[in-house]
Amino acid sequence: MTLDFSRNEEFAEIREGVRRLCAGFPGEYWRKLDEKRAYPTEFVTALTEAGYLSVLIPEEYGGSGLSLSAAAAVLDTIQAEGCNGGACHAQMYTMGTILRHGSEEQKRKYLPKISTGELRLQAFGVTEPTSGTDTTALRTFARREGDEYVVNGQKIWTSRAEHSDLMLLLARTTAREQVKKKTEGLSTFIVDMRDVVGKSLTIRPIRTLMNHATCEVFFDNMRVPAANLLGEEGQGFRYILSGMNAERVLIAAECIGDAKWFTKKSVAYANERRVFDRTIGSNQGVQFPIARAYAQMRAAELMVREAARLYEAGEPMGAEANMAKMLAAEASWEAANVCIQTHGGFGFAEEYDVERKFRETRLYQVAPISTNLILSYLAEHILGLPRSY
Repeated sequence: MTLDFSRNEEFAEIREGVRRLCAGFPGEYWRKLDEKRAYPTEFVTALTEAGYLSVLIPEEYGGSGLSLSAAAAVLDTIQAEGCNGGACHAQMYTMGTILRHGSEEQKRKYLPKISTGELRLQAFGVTEPTSGTDTTALRTFARREGDEYVVNGQKIWTSRAEHSDLMLLLARTTAREQVKKKTEGLSTFIVDMRDVVGKSLTIRPIRTLMNHATCEVFFDNMRVPAANLLGEEGQGFRYILSGMNAERVLIAAECIGDAKWFTKKSVAYANERRVFDRTIGSNQGVQFPIARAYAQMRAAELMVREAARLYEAGEPMGAEANMAKMLAAEASWEAANVCIQTHGGFGFAEEYDVERKFRETRLYQVAPISTNLILSYLAEHILGLPRSY
């Protein structure tokens, strides 16, 4: 028996197309990349050419003009098929900021080329070494000089910077001590890295637990045209939040896909592996953890769908986006632990792909926002408890 999740699926046609594409990139492909810490260029190119990375871009700019739920279905399926959408998911969640706050001129300049793959928007420059999750404490500063901004500072955990043409950058344009609220004075820019990399922009890869192409970047008098400012100066934090909410939903969808992959692997192995003259899946000690992980995944999946629905309706959904990300990340991690335990020693062998996916899904307990920060948000803003940070 093959475990089938299709009864609970939305966007069946999209999912089937993604499955066919992913079939051309089996575990062996990802293991070779993981060994060399290489970027999955062929996989990203295939997704781009098939139109899956431009699902959120409106048709008038060359995209499909579909919903956040459709984008979530793409990423969920990629992960469920054993592939890794981390190489390209930023191109989807940065759309929330550009589509809602970019000018018509900016959209016409960049979106058609992003749709065709001529330009890659994969880098999201927000986090800094000294600020971490406290985004309002970032120090990177953009000073206006005529028709340009001059940027100085540093970002960290800027994944895919080496493989991107454009970066969505958040920087201070007014010093923190000069604004009434710490969320003011931050501005968002589209940076064309092709013009500045190796000059005023330096990229340094960071080797990590998983192959995530992450980097730290340094800005040294980097000049950005004022025309690349998104929306109004000083309102960038508000603009970034819309992108962050989309990011949480899409990352949550990836976690759901991971949980499905782990559960399918657990079920298949438990039905095949025989010890003491019976399949290990006959034992409740093996069955129950798999069943519980499945139930956790299904519950988290419903919250992901609800968060996406609210986003698409333009309704407030910060709490739902955060809960979806937290619950989905916990579900994927539980399914990963169960999968390792079900496989025993073989779960640590590279050829089974379990250890690779295990490392990849662990990230989402920490990023793009840690579980503790989500709990703090819910405690203060939903439950009315005192602010804890």
